[in-house]
Amino acid sequence: MVDHLPNLGREKEMLHAMGFSSIDDLFSDIPDSVKRESPLDLPPPQTEEEIWADAQRLLGANVAINSRPNFLGAGLYENFVPSMVAAMATRGEFLTAYTPYQPEVSQGMLQALWEFQTMISELVALPVSNVSMYDASTAAAEALNCAVRVNNRKATQKNVVYVTKWLPEHRLSVIENYTMGGDIEIRTLDWNEDGMIDLVEAEVAAGACAVYVEQPNPFGVIDENLSHLKQIIGENTALIVGVNATSLGVIEAPGNWGADIVVGEGQAFGIGATAGGPLYGIFACTDKYIRQMPGRIVGKTFDDNGADAFTLTLSTREQHIRRHKATSNICSNETLIALMGGMHMALLGPMGLEKLACRNAAACQVTMAGVLSLDGIELLFNDVGAYNEFTVVLPSSAESALAHLDGLGVNGGLALCDVMVDAEDNWLHITATDQTTSDDVEALVSGLKSWLSSLVAGVAA
Repeated sequence: MVDHLPNLGREKEMLHAMGFSSIDDLFSDIPDSVKRESPLDLPPPQTEEEIWADAQRLLGANVAINSRPNFLGAGLYENFVPSMVAAMATRGEFLTAYTPYQPEVSQGMLQALWEFQTMISELVALPVSNVSMYDASTAAAEALNCAVRVNNRKATQKNVVYVTKWLPEHRLSVIENYTMGGDIEIRTLDWNEDGMIDLVEAEVAAGACAVYVEQPNPFGVIDENLSHLKQIIGENTALIVGVNATSLGVIEAPGNWGADIVVGEGQAFGIGATAGGPLYGIFACTDKYIRQMPGRIVGKTFDDNGADAFTLTLSTREQHIRRHKATSNICSNETLIALMGGMHMALLGPMGLEKLACRNAAACQVTMAGVLSLDGIELLFNDVGAYNEFTVVLPSSAESALAHLDGLGVNGGLALCDVMVDAEDNWLHITATDQTTSDDVEALVSGLKSWLSSLVAGVAA
């Protein structure tokens, strides 16, 4: 510890000023049981060349997601991102070591973020968007808290929110963590046999502070019942919709069918899967919720010469760090990552967005047709629309199928029992994107076919 103190020559003077005679006295309140007497088990000092060689060796153990047929998704999607996005985002005008705060932020950065907000608002058909959240899960959790603050006074079910069944564990965990401090009660809405929200049961949510649903839902099903949900829960219950952002190129924007708040993962625009991070969450809402919306908002005004000017508005960073009185614990945002999303959306434009969504939908349908051509594999939910992903029921465990596919060099998807409470161990979630090729689909189908044959051979033996 002594080696890391500044002004080593003044060590005794500093200790004396604090009322201590030695470094041991300074740390005397640390229990002996947690003190380490022996050195850390670390390798000896290395040269830069040796460190680089070790780093290459460790990184070489990873399998690049695009180096083999890949059908993983469930929230992170391998869509094509134009090289122009990285080229622009890494320019010195945008690339900073620290997220910019007012007043340091430049007019150029503020304008770019304002454009991002505008595109998100148009995408989800709601009047206002913030500059971003950390990810889809924090956006969903913050939306529920926001809705409670706005609606609790008129709610007949005080401090109660509803979420749909089968949310992924990582998202539900974040929601539970964020709502715990406010004593918010989370209740669950079930689905019907078609994998859509049960509208009869949804009547119990009327009078609550909020209802959180996803479109498409976690199984990839496009829920047609959601367009009727707002009429059932009423004006004083917030309808919060989590979206797969690229799907809005072909699916009706939630703001057009009653959503009060729209959240989601923006990752598909601007960045790759990047090992699960960094990401950025989108958050847009109606005027009713704007004053309680978390994060930062860029507004457009004019300067004393009448020229366009941009500024952070409605809330300041300081308003978000007032401990228990804070609007939100997120006082920052994913500035650069969100900016990359804005660049991608601008490069796509409305027609490009529709084309991307159509390519994703088409890849999903082709993959689904190939997988369902195999005897013994069925859809979890039949006769429903799907976007980007779908879930099948296998004759044996999804883990065994994935292990078999991995041996053949195919990332076959996700065993839902790993990420959802009460999911069956034979539910396999398969994702296809605009990067899925016919050869990829052939490799998946062929691999599943050989896995099914091995099951039959095992039974025969």
